[in-house]
Amino acid sequence: MTFHDFGFKGPLMEGIEALGYITPTPIQEQAIPAILSGKDLIGSAQTGTGKTAAFLLPLIQKIVSTPHDDAIKALIIVPTRELAMQIDQQMEGLSYFTPISSIPVYGGTDGASFARERQALASGADMVICTPGRMIAHLNMGYVDLSKLRYLILDEADRMLDMGFYDDILKIISHVPEKRQNLLFGATMPREMRELARKILKDPIEINISVSKPAENILQLAYVVHDTQKIPLVQYLLKDIHMRSILIFCSTKSKTKQVSATLKKLGLQAEEIHSDLDQPTREKVLMRFRNKALSILVATDIVSRGIDIEDIDLVINFDVPNDGEDYIHRIGRTARAQSNGAAITLIGEKEQRKFAGIEALLGKPVYKGILPVHLGNGPAYAPKTEKKPYRKGVSRR
Repeated sequence: MTFHDFGFKGPLMEGIEALGYITPTPIQEQAIPAILSGKDLIGSAQTGTGKTAAFLLPLIQKIVSTPHDDAIKALIIVPTRELAMQIDQQMEGLSYFTPISSIPVYGGTDGASFARERQALASGADMVICTPGRMIAHLNMGYVDLSKLRYLILDEADRMLDMGFYDDILKIISHVPEKRQNLLFGATMPREMRELARKILKDPIEINISVSKPAENILQLAYVVHDTQKIPLVQYLLKDIHMRSILIFCSTKSKTKQVSATLKKLGLQAEEIHSDLDQPTREKVLMRFRNKALSILVATDIVSRGIDIEDIDLVINFDVPNDGEDYIHRIGRTARAQSNGAAITLIGEKEQRKFAGIEALLGKPVYKGILPVHLGNGPAYAPKTEKKPYRKGVSRR
């Protein structure tokens, strides 16, 4: 099957071909016909499987196929400004040869950006890509008219719920017409997402693609360590390594800063990204990492999902993720597009039970590496298990 088989109009196909798209991914192959048919949809697919194009392409097709007016026709709600920027960039490429207008709406920008957003919203951009808080700020000003909205999309809905945006989502939905097409996309399908789906979707089609399983071509390795051994181990792992792209995840901003500073002292090309940095700085760091001008990025979970960075060679979990799903998405940054990759996790003494839960989700243990002699012995891996099943926690990062 190719993208020509979907029957897309000429200008849209020009954009598809200009981006080099030839064969749709499984989520695209299943979701595009369902969306074109007008059905509500709930889709779950592993990160990096093409969810964004799976909903952008049919939306562009449906919008260009109807008479033009100045109303906002599609609203895409996402959890982070980085994801809003990524979707906007992909939208710009796919719709380049069409007359469709779109605007990203997200926080962390200056007054001039807010004014540009206000003008676009007031005049009626065809498609709006927004974060919940920023959109509510505009709605509260009274100039946003969503009365003619036809399409409502929640992307990374699982992450938005995990971040506590449930009430914000419902508040935005209260401004849109009851008659509309609804699309929910996420990388996992937790209970909370299903409850939201029951509340806003009508007789939806459900698509599940490779949920909660890492790519087979990711080499997974873990080290059981004392907390004081983590930074020395990272130094050891990276001192003689020659990889072009390494992503290190930390659980807190303070650890992110500490690890980044340590690597810089070793003369390594490392930068950090977290919410303390202003938006222009974060964009600059991400661009350098994406363009391979920066080899090591140390990050909080702000970039664990939704950032389209290709060809990452190695992911290091400096801290064990809170749940198995986050582990999948962190290591899913590597081994994209059929390439090989590696993921290393450092398991602290108090993190053993969390990692045991991740292994239970994976259905197999992750090989435990032997610490280098100069670091001494680590603790034994003897996680205390609970009688109740491992469940996803609530992240407030």
